[in-house]
Amino acid sequence: MPITLRDVREHELDSVMALNNAAGPAILPMDTARARFFWDHAEYFRVAEQDGHITGFLAAFSQDAPHDSPNFLWFRERYERFLYIDRIVIARPRRGGGRGRAFYADVQSFAEVRWPLLCCEVFLQSGNDPALLFHGGFGFREVGQQVMAGTGIRAAMLMKELCSHAWVAQTYGGRLPDQPWLRARELSGRRPALATGT
Repeated sequence: MPITLRDVREHELDSVMALNNAAGPAILPMDTARARFFWDHAEYFRVAEQDGHITGFLAAFSQDAPHDSPNFLWFRERYERFLYIDRIVIARPRRGGGRGRAFYADVQSFAEVRWPLLCCEVFLQSGNDPALLFHGGFGFREVGQQVMAGTGIRAAMLMKELCSHAWVAQTYGGRLPDQPWLRARELSGRRPALATGT
């Protein structure tokens, strides 16, 4: 059956949290408050659905989010405008089926009309070479490293410049065409991000 990527629905937050917490040590745990924070503040928060089941999700935040992630804050201290991929989780039995690639193609399409940079990190631990290769294949490059306070985990900070953003910003300013594929999530009473100057 086909895989559908769509915005998460509020009643699915428990399913997202369970999927996150079953992912293993490479993904930071999520509680109810964190899931609610993602719902309220993530500019991009989509799930992969297949046969009526959620099989993965990706959440990303703009530079304006009130996020406390040390890796997010690392980027905010250095870059003015970006979309930060906080996490991508694919259910263990569904890994290797192309969902990660589908999410990254989708989040890039979402981001490039709104932000000049797409950012994320990969934990530098044994066995994570495939994750670094995956991101390299999508054009990400390392722009630094940091050790996360209190964890001892070293992360490679990755960034991709979105080459279409400058053209979109110059052509459309802050007003994108009213098309379904360009619509963004409504976030807690504030307007979602639009294309603006670099």
